[in-house]
Amino acid sequence: MFPILLISILKEEWYPFFFKLARFWAKFILIGMGFRWIIEREQTPDPLKSYMFIANHTSMADIMLMLVSVKNPFVFVGKKELAKIPLFGFFYKRTCILVDRSSEKSRKAVFLRAQKRLKQGLSICIFPEGGVPEEHIILDDFKDGAFRLAVNHQIPIVPMTFADNKKRFSYTFFSGGPGKMRVKIHHFLNTKDLTTKDTKTINEQSRSVIYNQLQKYNT
Repeated sequence: MFPILLISILKEEWYPFFFKLARFWAKFILIGMGFRWIIEREQTPDPLKSYMFIANHTSMADIMLMLVSVKNPFVFVGKKELAKIPLFGFFYKRTCILVDRSSEKSRKAVFLRAQKRLKQGLSICIFPEGGVPEEHIILDDFKDGAFRLAVNHQIPIVPMTFADNKKRFSYTFFSGGPGKMRVKIHHFLNTKDLTTKDTKTINEQSRSVIYNQLQKYNT
């Protein structure tokens, strides 16, 4: 797929085509690794609207599963370190919004780039934990960035819970194995008429939705 993918990233307006190819790639990878996804939807995104997609972050398979679960073209906001991964990093740094979490200037630049993408009719995806938490932590605290963006642009937040990714393909080598990957797309959280003062509240509300679902999966 490399030649087609390469052509699809030459112009920003071709991104929706690249996104379709990326979804096909993600399905191919997951199936090839012996994973099967099961998606439960409480609500389905409108293909003509923009959203803020968020999920818990536990695995190297999270990116692929997010691509499989969401049909609306979205742009990832992720840490710049992933751009160092051979081949994957080549496309990652050309299609995603990279952030250096140690740089305040970089964090501010994310808002400007995200705003540009939203104006193009795309959605944004962020794993708000800011990284993969330690093994014993079910769900880490959420950073405010995703929620501040959603409030500023008055777009709905779509909480998603990934139940099995840590078990299937974690960051611990020689662990995991084939099997199901359950996804739950929760009811959207409305940000209309909210202000930046409400950022922490909508942050905690979103985290609570995902945390409670993880608890249900673990019982």
